[in-house]
Amino acid sequence: MSVDYDVIVIGGGPAGYVAAIRCAQLGLKTACIDNGLDANGKASLGGTCLNVGCIPSKALLQSSEMFEQANHEFASHGIKLASVELDLKTMMARKQQVVAELTGGIAALLKANKVDSITGSGRLLENKKVQVSEKTEKNIFTAEHIIIASGSSSVELAAAPLTENLIVDSTGALEFDSVPKKLGIVGAGVIGLELGSVWRRLGSEVMVIEAQDRFLPIADQQLARDALRAYKKQGLDIRLNARLLATEIKSIKQCKQVELRYQDEKGEHSAVFDKLIIAVGRKPNSDNVFDSEAELILDERSFIHVNDQCETSLPGVYAIGDVVRGPMLAHKGSEEGMMVAELIAGQYAAINYDLIPSVIYTHPEIAWVGKTEQQLKAAGENFNTGVFPFVASGRAKAQGDTRGMVKILAHRDTDRILGVHIMGGHASELIAQAVIAMQLGASAEDLALTVFAHPSLSETVHEAALAVDNRAIHIMQKR
Repeated sequence: MSVDYDVIVIGGGPAGYVAAIRCAQLGLKTACIDNGLDANGKASLGGTCLNVGCIPSKALLQSSEMFEQANHEFASHGIKLASVELDLKTMMARKQQVVAELTGGIAALLKANKVDSITGSGRLLENKKVQVSEKTEKNIFTAEHIIIASGSSSVELAAAPLTENLIVDSTGALEFDSVPKKLGIVGAGVIGLELGSVWRRLGSEVMVIEAQDRFLPIADQQLARDALRAYKKQGLDIRLNARLLATEIKSIKQCKQVELRYQDEKGEHSAVFDKLIIAVGRKPNSDNVFDSEAELILDERSFIHVNDQCETSLPGVYAIGDVVRGPMLAHKGSEEGMMVAELIAGQYAAINYDLIPSVIYTHPEIAWVGKTEQQLKAAGENFNTGVFPFVASGRAKAQGDTRGMVKILAHRDTDRILGVHIMGGHASELIAQAVIAMQLGASAEDLALTVFAHPSLSETVHEAALAVDNRAIHIMQKR
C-alpha cells in the first residue's frame, strides 16, 4: 500500500513542530496537522506555549516588571519620573505582536523545511491512517510513522465553571481589558503564581488559595519557604490548606462579581472578586486524538502510554510532549520531538529525564534541576550542601536585586552534583550552567575549579560549589 508521507505529526506546538522540522531535515517526507487559530480565525502554529501560554505570559511578566520598577525602584537609581501611567491596551498589543512574530516564524520554518502544514484536528485511525477534521479535497492521510503531539489543556473545576470574562482559565487571564481591583486565583502552582504576579504588579489586590498544606511541594523546601515570604512581602495573599467549595456569580451595585467559598482549618470563608482565575493544572489532550479502533493504550491519568523512546503500544506510532508522562514543559516536549525524529531516521537518540530543568518566572525567579534536599533525605542519600546568597554577590548588589540564593547538593562520597536550586534574578538563565555540568557528570569541585567572570551573577554558582566543601570566599561559613 502506498503512503502519503513518511511521517505525520499531529500537533504544531513545541513538541510537534520541532519533531516535524527535524524529520524533514533528516530527509523524511513530513506533514504537520494543527488546529490552532488566532483571534482572527487564521491558522496559528506554536500550540498553547506560543499562543496562550509561555510566550504571552512572559511578555506580560516582562512588561509588568518594568512597570513595577518604574513605580518603586527607579528612584533608588537616581531616576526620577514625574508620573507613571499604565497603558494596558498597548501592553496587550505588544504581547500579541510578540506572539504573532513567533507563530509566523514557525510557519516560515515549516515551509522552508518543506513540511506540509495542514490546518485542522488530526485523529489517528487504525492502520496508521490520520483523519483531518477540515473538509478538504482529501481528509484521510497515511504514513509510515505517526507522532502524536496534541498537547494539554487547562483543568476545569465543577465548583467553578468557566464564565466568560469572570471565571477564566489561564488563557482568559491573559486577555483582561482592564486591571481587576480584586483578583482571586485558585491554585498556587507555577501558572497561578506567574499570573498573580502580573496582575498584582499592575495594581490588583490578589488572593491565592491552594488546597495543599505545603507551598510548592515540587521545589526544594528551603527555597520554597523563602519564596513564599518574598511573594507575601510583595503583596500576594497566599492561603494554603484552603479548599474551594463553590462559586457564585453575583450582581453587586450593578456590576457582576464572583463570590468564592472555601474552607481551611479555621472553617468556611467567603470572598468576592472582580475576576477569578482557575489555575489548578493541565490535562493531556488525549480524548479526541485517536479512534477507538486504533487501540492506543492510556494510563490511569489519561496520558498516552509510551516507553523511554516515546513509542506507544502501536508499532510506528509515537507520542510526545504534554500528552505523555513527565513534566508538562515545552523544552521537554521539544527534546522528545528531536529524539523521536532521529529514532525514526535510524539514528541513536535518548533523553536524560533526570536533568530537565524547571523554572517559575516570578520575581525572584525560581529554577531547579535534579534532586531536592527532601528527595535525597527520603532516599537515604548522603550529601553535602553548598549555599550562597545573592546578597553577597557584587553584581546582584549593583543591580539592586539581592533576593535569593544558589543551593548545590553533592554526593558526600563522590562529590557528584545531585541537584541545583536557584532563587533570584535570572535564575532561568543560571540554571543552564547546572544542567550542563550535571549532564557532563561534573562534581562540585569541577565547578569550584572553573573560572567565572567577575562581576557576574554566575559567580553565585561558583561560590555555592565552593561552599559544598566549606571553601566559599565571600561568606562566612562554619568550620
